[in-house]
Amino acid sequence: MNQAQFKHRRLLTQWIFGSFVTAHLMGAAFAQSTAPNFPSKPVRIIVPQTPGGASDALARIVGQKLSEKWGQPVVIENRPGAGGNIGMDAVAKAPGDGHTLLMSYVGSHAINPSIYSKLPFDPEADFVAVATLANVPFVAAVNAAVPVNNMKALAAYAGQKPVAFGSAGNGSVNHLLGEMFNTASGAKMQHIPYKGAAPALTDLISGQIQVVFTSLPSVAQHIRAGTVKGLSVTGSKRSAAFKDIPTIAESGFPGFVINPWFGLFASKGTPANVARQINADVKKVMEDKELQDKFAAVGAEPFETTPQEFQAILSADIKTWAAVVKSSGATAD
Repeated sequence: MNQAQFKHRRLLTQWIFGSFVTAHLMGAAFAQSTAPNFPSKPVRIIVPQTPGGASDALARIVGQKLSEKWGQPVVIENRPGAGGNIGMDAVAKAPGDGHTLLMSYVGSHAINPSIYSKLPFDPEADFVAVATLANVPFVAAVNAAVPVNNMKALAAYAGQKPVAFGSAGNGSVNHLLGEMFNTASGAKMQHIPYKGAAPALTDLISGQIQVVFTSLPSVAQHIRAGTVKGLSVTGSKRSAAFKDIPTIAESGFPGFVINPWFGLFASKGTPANVARQINADVKKVMEDKELQDKFAAVGAEPFETTPQEFQAILSADIKTWAAVVKSSGATAD
């Protein structure tokens, strides 16, 4: 073989090898960017709170649309208890294939690590952040018979008569919001913990307690019916569904802004391509007009992120709420 033939064969070999490597890498990239055969069976969305609250409402709205898109049943399963830890633990121990999802929110996922001295799971390492769904402002609501119509009047009233505020449990967002208002206003409202937001709301309507700080979706119908009064929302702006209810900041307490996120997590080990597909599918169904109307009706504001952005938000919020919990002295132990 002369030198020219050798050089030609070497170039041909390099071209063939390069083409093989390129094809292999392109194939790997394609495999990573798509999630074929997902879902291959029914998908469960575990809600670690009682029915009737924001987590439950959002899971059912989004779950219905995902079921239509996927052609697979999406089953909503409520597993309340221990501030959301029971349901979270069930997802943490589920197979990491994307077919078991957690409907979580800032309260259970970012606050519980500071409230409970020992958890059966790691809130970051044992879950894969998949998709945010919405920001949901909380609302300060009072029993219809309480003679106040704004937050300043509530603070004054609480200084004259015994006032109790209910929550979904020690260390819940509901609890911490009440303590934050006590600190900001000088009020001394007594905290009454319940096993979920729904029973606290039941006692509010019946007059057993006077105040709740609860998610807007969980109390929206009662505000419209006049069985409770919404005094203020905790977000940075008024809710589009309740434009007549001012923010707490507008009500004389500047800087008091809490706008909790709600979103979906999968179990540890769920492939990145599956997480990306679920994220993309969630974003797609969020474009549905019927879904948007249902979100608006309960005061939920659509909130979209990538899985990576969602993970970063969670990590930052765990640190932020740790400081709030420490200053409040709240504990579940």
